[in-house]
Amino acid sequence: MAEKSLLLNLTGDMPLFKVIDFLVDNKGMDFSKTDIAEGAEISRASLFNYWNELENHGIVKVTRSFGKTKLYTLNSKNPVTQKIIDLEKTLIAEALEKANKKEIVVKN
Repeated sequence: MAEKSLLLNLTGDMPLFKVIDFLVDNKGMDFSKTDIAEGAEISRASLFNYWNELENHGIVKVTRSFGKTKLYTLNSKNPVTQKIIDLEKTLIAEALEKANKKEIVVKN
């Protein structure tokens, strides 16, 4: 298993946050629900427990469908999603700042 993202370090390993983290890390790409569950490292049952919340808040949107299969992506135009992306950017900036401070201390 890969190292936890900054977002998951803050929010914890709840399946909902794992799905959001996966979609944020892969924004611009579309996935089936099965792909999302696998990418987020959760069961399909867990995904379905939270899926309605993701759709109700407009965090995910359908990009295309073929047959009965629908593909979804992060809805980056949604205000809730924009706040999540802003939070991730802030966490990254904070981590970089801390890393730079440690580097300066080590060099002295």
